Amino acid sequence: MPYRYLLFYKPYNVLSQFTDNSPPGQARLTLKDFISIPDVYPVGRLDHDSEGLMLLTNHGQLQHRLSDPKFEHPRTYWAQVERIPTEEALDILRQGVKIQDYKTRPARILMIAEPDLPDRDPPIRFRKQVPTSWLEITLTEGKNRQVRRMTAAVGFPTLRLIRVAIGSAKLQRIDTSLTDPPLQLTGLTPGQWRDLTFEEVQALLKLFHRR
Repeated sequence: MPYRYLLFYKPYNVLSQFTDNSPPGQARLTLKDFISIPDVYPVGRLDHDSEGLMLLTNHGQLQHRLSDPKFEHPRTYWAQVERIPTEEALDILRQGVKIQDYKTRPARILMIAEPDLPDRDPPIRFRKQVPTSWLEITLTEGKNRQVRRMTAAVGFPTLRLIRVAIGSAKLQRIDTSLTDPPLQLTGLTPGQWRDLTFEEVQALLKLFHRR
């Protein structure tokens, strides 16, 4: 069976798995409601209340390699947070912040302008007297609800979270080289998926053969 590699734009409130064990009458949307390709599985996961890029494949060894935190494959998110973070708070996030009994790895954190994104359904809660801002956050690990816990730990709760890239952060926006390009959300709308291009597959396979 040939290998398949898919990119999917997971909408809000969709489980990042193909089955739902909820009681009858409480069923939630899953990947099965959007993707009919047999025997592909997600590389990592996104929480049901997060949106954005997912990679799915039937290449089991590659799936394991990209999911293993020891290989530190970057993932980039856009986070809408309450209020305007201070530079001190951003530096804490960059250096690593303690969440519960764990200190996060150093992260790449940038303040960005509000991105052009599809409206979320339902929309985030809006409080007229409380401004919001956007952060671009690149992690090399994926602890449970990590971005939300990180921003909350420094006093700026996350309201909306979208994964926008999987791959090398240093190439994001500044280099179109195919030596190690990020997989990006560009060109997809919520609920859409596509096969990776030949160049994207070759870049993934290079990651697989490293170390």
